Amino acid sequence: MSSPATDLALFDQIKWTADGLVAAIVQDSENDQVLMLAWMDRPAIINTLATGQTHFYSRSRKSSWHKGGTSGHVQYVESIRVDCDGDVLLIRARQVGGACHEGYRTCFFREVTADGSLHIIATPVFDAEGVYGETKARTSLPETTSGE
Repeated sequence: MSSPATDLALFDQIKWTADGLVAAIVQDSENDQVLMLAWMDRPAIINTLATGQTHFYSRSRKSSWHKGGTSGHVQYVESIRVDCDGDVLLIRARQVGGACHEGYRTCFFREVTADGSLHIIATPVFDAEGVYGETKARTSLPETTSGE
């Protein structure tokens, strides 16, 4: 990892949104599973580089956040890559616990079927309600057998 002081060149290579953000895909460095997508601003990138753990920017709360700051399910950064267009970051990380605020290992725990319905294909790895105090689930879907 490089130090934040050397990242001015990186910032010049990123195509920021009008809000000063860049999309960041987090991928498990051990098994290549896509864990989540979140947004980063300049301070989030600086904090990620400085601490070796992921930091993001919440568009809904309009504030920075440290992944795992509440749950303890942190992400230890192995590498950060920039795509060819400069508008997406790929963060390869070692995930502790679940990446999803709904209790799953990955945020991509729902699969779209041929008829367009959604099915849960994974089992939670932690109790989201116990960690966050209330269920943050967006939808109530029937569980199916997990391939994970």
